Amino acid sequence: MKKIFWIAGEKSGDLHSSIVLKELQLQNKEYQHVGIGGPLMRKFGLKPMFPFDRFAVMGFIEVVKHLFFFVNVEKKIRQLFRENPPDLVVLVDYPGLNMRIAQQASKLGIPVLYFISPQFWAWKFKRIFKLKKLTDHLAYILPFEGKYFDKFGVKSTYVGHPIAQEIEIKIYKKEFAEKYNLDSSKQWIGFLPGSRDNELKKLLPQYLAAIKELDNGNFEFLISRANSVSESLFNDIIKKSGISNCKVIHDNNYEMMKHTDILVVTSGTATLETAYIGTPFIIAYKTSKISYELGK
Repeated sequence: MKKIFWIAGEKSGDLHSSIVLKELQLQNKEYQHVGIGGPLMRKFGLKPMFPFDRFAVMGFIEVVKHLFFFVNVEKKIRQLFRENPPDLVVLVDYPGLNMRIAQQASKLGIPVLYFISPQFWAWKFKRIFKLKKLTDHLAYILPFEGKYFDKFGVKSTYVGHPIAQEIEIKIYKKEFAEKYNLDSSKQWIGFLPGSRDNELKKLLPQYLAAIKELDNGNFEFLISRANSVSESLFNDIIKKSGISNCKVIHDNNYEMMKHTDILVVTSGTATLETAYIGTPFIIAYKTSKISYELGK
């Protein structure tokens, strides 16, 4: 049985990759899937090597705090590649780690498919030359990227954006209002505080403070809780805020994004999802002071 090694270090990558794994299952393709991925990929056969939640890190100082973990991850992957190499390596976005793993696989002659290209056109444009050198093929999801790959001779295929398959609105606004006891005569403001616990710690208190300032009786406040964050942490932050007039949405996050009048969205995949759905939104993010100063 052929073995495929995956790295999807973020919630969005886990979701996008799970669609591919599901399709392979439907086609009765017999592969062994190992590597890094979340609960959705595990559902469709991935055998994880490391705890998925340890990879949800963003920002310079935040990565430094987890440096030993990432060094150990790379060490174990290199060992696997040498002693029991997979037939294919599939790298999903997450360029900080994946570009280094692509280099290791390339050195050992292991074929590399990069699924969802790093956004080299926004920053670090020279990455396109590394992609050409280190990958055997690239599956990209934004159509305008193709002109760059064609220009610089990167073997690539446009596969469309996964959100077109992932987003499904299951209930209409009236049913949604009844389910969550919402007043349709008021304006609905929704908040998406992120898919990582460290984002939750920084952003959710800010959103709750905004709710406190805005609460004049004219609004319904909805807060999305992602599956990937700690439920106890989420509830503790809300409890400590003393705010009780907000509705927590867990199972119907896309419906919340669709039916609210405006959203405050933590920067990430959710911003693209919101744009696709069409609801007006504000992008927000908060990082450590050191990461902010370095990024500035």
